[in-house]
Amino acid sequence: MAFSKSFPKTVEGSAYPKWEEVFLSDEEEREIEQRAREENIKIMQECIDDAKALIEEKGFKGFKEDILKAAIPLFEKRASHTVYWKESKCKEKFDAVNK
Repeated sequence: MAFSKSFPKTVEGSAYPKWEEVFLSDEEEREIEQRAREENIKIMQECIDDAKALIEEKGFKGFKEDILKAAIPLFEKRASHTVYWKESKCKEKFDAVNK
C-alpha cells in the first residue's frame, strides 16, 4: 500500500480548503525507507556512544547490557522519523505541483 499524506489547498472564493492527497511511488517510498534505515543505524551508534559516555560520566559500571538499556530509549526518541521523511517527501511533491 502506497504511503499518502493530505494537504490543504486554498480554494479561491471559499473559506474552506480543498484537501489534496499526495501519494509516494513505490520507488520513492523504498528510497525514503533506505535513507531512514541508514540514518537509524547511524543514530543507534550515536545513542550507544552517548549512553556509554553518560554511564561513565556518572561513575557507573559500564556493563554492555546497561549501556544498551540506556541507548534504546534514546534511539526510540531519535529514530521515530521514518514517517516524518515520508511526509516531508509528500509535502515536497505537493509544493512542486502547487506552485
